[in-house]
Amino acid sequence: MKIVVFGAGSIGVYVGCSLLAAGADVLLLGRARMGERIARHGVVLTDLHGRRMAFDGPRIPYTEDPGRLAEADLILVTVKSADTGTAADAIHAYAKPSRLVLSLQNGVGNVATLRARLKDMRVTGGMVPFNVVQMEEGRFHRGTEGELMVEAVPEIGRWQSLFETARLPLVMREDFACVQWGKLLLNLNNPVNALSGLPLKAELSQRAYRRCLALLMEEALAALKAAGIEPAKVARVSPAMLPRILRLPDWLFKRLAGAMLRIDPEARSSMWEDLQAGRRTEIDYLNGAVVALARASGRTAPANERIVELIRRAEAGARKDLDGGVMYHLLSTSAAGNVVTGAKA
Repeated sequence: MKIVVFGAGSIGVYVGCSLLAAGADVLLLGRARMGERIARHGVVLTDLHGRRMAFDGPRIPYTEDPGRLAEADLILVTVKSADTGTAADAIHAYAKPSRLVLSLQNGVGNVATLRARLKDMRVTGGMVPFNVVQMEEGRFHRGTEGELMVEAVPEIGRWQSLFETARLPLVMREDFACVQWGKLLLNLNNPVNALSGLPLKAELSQRAYRRCLALLMEEALAALKAAGIEPAKVARVSPAMLPRILRLPDWLFKRLAGAMLRIDPEARSSMWEDLQAGRRTEIDYLNGAVVALARASGRTAPANERIVELIRRAEAGARKDLDGGVMYHLLSTSAAGNVVTGAKA
């Protein structure tokens, strides 16, 4: 049974090589740049518990040819959300009918996009709770905990033992749409982290940045309530309690919610990584999804609108690391013409 990982980025390489180490027949499908990097440096997987696995470049099956999707029994889609439609077209053109397609992407609309274009295939959703950052040379570092959650479908059962062996156990969920929104609430920290310029642990240790995240989450929770959607609990704290806990003073937050800071000091958000590499971010599919949901219910989400704007500026090259207090001021005021000031050197 062959697995093709469509999208050899941070998550795609980490998941694909973990499965390869477990004895799976895996093929990574990605861009030339990543293929060249893997050929030059190989891949080293590390995590917050000190685990380390190294792979020589020639040991890692890699291709840029979407035609090799024809070999797949299972297709793991790990491309950025903006590329989902293009990936779906390639799968439709080359993959065999009735194959299983599992989306392991951020956001809430990717599975629907895939299903709309792949009507003769079984498409299901998955949620990756952990963070992977590309480090120097060929190292891919997992800096946070969590287990893969997948939409409960019978077809996934044949793959469970393999993922278990790869130390990527699959947790089946019937309420998968709610799981996706629960994860999206946590992903609202991605732009906060990206704009802070700090590792996740350092950022979340500062109340000013946590207040920014709490504000973004409150708007999202209000939009979800208006839409009749109850986000699932995918972290240690229920979604409704998160904003209140995030606003606690630093000393009390560390005492009551210390588990939220059990993050590898090296961990950063994928959005920070995208900005560093000059890539387009997934802001439209995270905070932008909150804005769209709010509008659909006749509401607004001004803080989320503002952070989308700030990320757009950063993508355009106007990137400076923002102090937490400055960021909170920008998000909490409605003066859209304000100039971004107070950036850290």
